[in-house]
Amino acid sequence: MDVNEFRKRGKEMVDFIADYYENVDKAPPMSTVQPGYLYSLMPHEAPEEPESFEDIQRDIETKIMPGMTHW
Repeated sequence: MDVNEFRKRGKEMVDFIADYYENVDKAPPMSTVQPGYLYSLMPHEAPEEPESFEDIQRDIETKIMPGMTHW
């Protein structure tokens, strides 16, 4: 990732976090998944090649966020 892409992706993450805070009142306060749910969704070995930022962002939204508690 070069410096220009780093700036672009950093700004996207700031927007993602700001959107989360702006809309947190619409999220269920408690996690909707069972403890340990994430283990089966994640690879058990590090990738051989880097993943795209879009793939990482999609994993955050679809795999990580369902397990969050929004107090």
